[in-house]
Amino acid sequence: METEPNFTKTCSKGKKICFFGHFGSTNFGNEITLQTVLYHVRRRLPEAEFTCICTGPEALAATQKIETIPISPTFVKARRLRTWLPGLLGRVFIGIPSELSRWLDAFKRLRGADVLIIPGTGLLTDAYGLLGWGPYNLFKWSLAAKLRRCKLLFVSVGAGPLYSVLGRCFVKSALFMADFRSYRDNASMNYLEGIGFPTNGDRVYPDLVFSFPEAMIPHNGDKKSKRTVVGLGLMVYAGKYSVAKPRDAIYQEYLENLVVFARWSLARDYDIRLLIGEAPDCTVPEEFKSLLKSSSGQYDEERIIDQPALSIKQLLPQIAATDIVVATRFHNILLALLFNKPVIAISFHPKCASLMSQMGLPESCHDINHMNAGKLIEQFQDLEKNAERLKPLIRENVDQARKALDEQYNLIFKML
Repeated sequence: METEPNFTKTCSKGKKICFFGHFGSTNFGNEITLQTVLYHVRRRLPEAEFTCICTGPEALAATQKIETIPISPTFVKARRLRTWLPGLLGRVFIGIPSELSRWLDAFKRLRGADVLIIPGTGLLTDAYGLLGWGPYNLFKWSLAAKLRRCKLLFVSVGAGPLYSVLGRCFVKSALFMADFRSYRDNASMNYLEGIGFPTNGDRVYPDLVFSFPEAMIPHNGDKKSKRTVVGLGLMVYAGKYSVAKPRDAIYQEYLENLVVFARWSLARDYDIRLLIGEAPDCTVPEEFKSLLKSSSGQYDEERIIDQPALSIKQLLPQIAATDIVVATRFHNILLALLFNKPVIAISFHPKCASLMSQMGLPESCHDINHMNAGKLIEQFQDLEKNAERLKPLIRENVDQARKALDEQYNLIFKML
């Protein structure tokens, strides 16, 4: 049994550790990221107190049994006013005082905190706006942490895109205040360098989910068929997170090409298990099956396994029950690799291509903005043909990622 360094026994008492992020949400990738980092922090600092500043405090408190704080609490319920003058007066006399109260609340909440950790996820973006878990509140809580003389750690975070001047300013300012910065891939670090942030001395470490405890990985999924099962990961279109000027046509082409791939797979006597990675994705399987039915007529519905996961706990055995995976959501791709499944990534963001390169599978990446069913089928055939040769490579690269993250955890806990 592994023996922990002695310093954990002496530094865990009285430590107050805070996390910040888009947690308590319906995004399974974000949830497994927090579960993973909490596991490692609790293991090393068993007597520490934990608090998470997040977007879904009630949901997270129920699942993780830790104290939670809303990123942006509501002090006065705003009313929507149609005319400009009452709206302006509302912003001046209600909006500004409320926001000042949120700044004071953030400062108050971090009293006694030893460290604020921003753990993983693609948090450094304004594709979903400046507010909520966006750059403005990231900056606010980072500054409050430094005013409280609290260590600020950005750990294996993902960056980009940042479209607005304010978004770039808030993110760069928050990073500048950090005591430790690491990025989950070279693409993120290169992106920040490209917008003028000096990353000298910063590190690149793999996505935190690569350190998900092996004992918690369900290797025996619920696979009932003797046929090969293709995991097909579907997602709603990422919009501005994918490209600056998104088009609805991209999503339609995405589904249509996956339908062609599915028809080919069924003709080859494969079963298909539909996978999702976030609650909003639940609508996509129905769209997909409707398109499949309209394009090919009747098909054996039992050959399409559609059991939408409602949590990461439900998703894991579903991935385990596949033989080979074609996925879109970033963490569905990563989890397939963690399960040692040969995988093709439908890349909607540079992080997907970066992950596949890191895992030694750059040729198994397919751009969502230029879907081509014929090419996807060729990639699948190559992957299937070389599956047994690739599995040891995937396993070796996953092990290397685990070791790199162990190194990062050691660095972080020595700072405490």
